[in-house]
Amino acid sequence: MAEAPPVKRKREEEDADGAGGAAAPFPLAELRLRRVLRESARDKAVFLHGEVTGPSGEGTDALVILEKTPFQEEKLLDLLKKHTKLELRMHNDIYKTYHLYPPPELSEIKTTVVYPATEKHLQKYLRQEVHLIRETWEDYKNITLPYIQSQSFSIQWVYNILEKKAEADRIIHENPDPCDGFVLVPDFKWNQNQLDDLYLIALVHRREVKSLRDLTAEHLPLLRNILQEGKEAIMKHFSVPGSQLRIYLHYHPSYYHLHVHFTALGYDAPGISVERAHLLTDVIDNLVLDSTYYQKRALTFTLQADKELFKRFQEAGRV
Repeated sequence: MAEAPPVKRKREEEDADGAGGAAAPFPLAELRLRRVLRESARDKAVFLHGEVTGPSGEGTDALVILEKTPFQEEKLLDLLKKHTKLELRMHNDIYKTYHLYPPPELSEIKTTVVYPATEKHLQKYLRQEVHLIRETWEDYKNITLPYIQSQSFSIQWVYNILEKKAEADRIIHENPDPCDGFVLVPDFKWNQNQLDDLYLIALVHRREVKSLRDLTAEHLPLLRNILQEGKEAIMKHFSVPGSQLRIYLHYHPSYYHLHVHFTALGYDAPGISVERAHLLTDVIDNLVLDSTYYQKRALTFTLQADKELFKRFQEAGRV
């Protein structure tokens, strides 16, 4: 599975159990709603904390994300002709507002499920107060890196893709070089039915590179491969030129295995704000100028007030 906020292939399906086979359908109708974690009017998404009762009578937490999918141009005529109801809500001179009720086959809601869900999964989508953090290299070594090393979030799903134990049929492009290669896959936020919200992720084969902070001039061949081959593959498969792509890394990322985001330039994708997204071309230029650029520069990012990393910055007097 390849970062609403998004659902960045943020990988809600983080799974430590390996690729597995065909899973049984999630019992959505049996879900007991515990609370609404957050709603996003911009992304037309809602994040739910639910519980499923098993055969033993014990409840298991689940995270359910409901997102309205973008319109598909080829289905617009059907939407206009086959609607079940058109209800007038407002009329003022030449202006009218209606509620249109489409038939079920045109009412698709993308549903992402994390089950069983941990408290970390739930907290990730709970609305929280946000703070801006300015992280120096010393902060990274003394606060951030120990935090990363202490975390138990599994990225087995990444290794499953790289080893083709899962999602092999979704791979758009692969450079198999173990040092300078990567795999390009569609992000699960993109249903591939339209190009307006095109979203792909490049996952590097190297497992020791966690984030932007690890990058040096040694990684320039890898980064250049991702930039060039990624653009070529997207042009080949989707006819979208490189000049219409936003190609960037997140800091902090949602998971600590180096990956690069490819999104349609016109798509207001989650995580593209200045305090999180770093254009790949800028990263390459910075490393050309200074091999240890990201081991010297202070980096700015946001943290929610309930996050463990924020608490560590607080304890160190850095907030």
